[in-house]
Amino acid sequence: MVQELQSQKEQLVVVFIFVVVFLVVVTIGTILFFILSRKKVIQKEREKAELKIAHQQKILQTSISIQEEERKRISQDLHDAISSKLNIVSLSTNMLLSDRQLTQKNKETLSQILDITSTTLESSRRIAHDLLPPVLSKFGLKAALEELFDEFSRNTNISIVYQLEELKIIETNKLHVFRIFQELINNAIRHGKATEMTVFIKYDENGYSMRFQDNGCGFDVSEVNKKAGIGLQNIKSRVKILNGNLIMNSLLNKGSTFLIEVNHGS
Repeated sequence: MVQELQSQKEQLVVVFIFVVVFLVVVTIGTILFFILSRKKVIQKEREKAELKIAHQQKILQTSISIQEEERKRISQDLHDAISSKLNIVSLSTNMLLSDRQLTQKNKETLSQILDITSTTLESSRRIAHDLLPPVLSKFGLKAALEELFDEFSRNTNISIVYQLEELKIIETNKLHVFRIFQELINNAIRHGKATEMTVFIKYDENGYSMRFQDNGCGFDVSEVNKKAGIGLQNIKSRVKILNGNLIMNSLLNKGSTFLIEVNHGS
């Protein structure tokens, strides 16, 4: 009888151990199943996010490409249609002014027309130049940026000190770099009220870096990252197209610094 009881106890212990082991295996299996399922879900979400980013990047590139084409068209229209017609008006007005039979009042009127025509012609040329600077395609990015900076320094109270190296990059990327600096200057003046700026561009076999600094009123970087204006969004978009990295540093009343780094392998 004692042996039977002992045997039953041993059997119960074996059954208990088996049940415990079974429960442990099932628990571990369930945990592993959830972990693997979670990993698959995360992987799928990551793939979705990557596809979404790639799609957004494609839309962004297309949008900017269309924007540049439209700028090119408008610039051409300004040059071919408006500027040429204004030149005809200017020449015709000069011819009329040479008529000695004109009254003084008529001469004054024609002179006003000539002044307005000349001013409008200069404005249309400047707008066409800003839309698509001819020096960029003719002489390269370095020359185009030098002209841009010198024009601001010459025609305003803005001081721009620069040190530039020529970037050996494709033409479309040169245009993106040019637009980035156009936007940085406009933002520094319009929003930052800056009067002094410095620009550095360095190029080597690994890539290139660009730094823009101003003495403006500065801004809260975290707030700007949450809700960027159109100008900054445009800058970020073009940096993405360049496969670059944008670092912004700014303090209120202490100016701003923008650093853009692009690796050739990126």
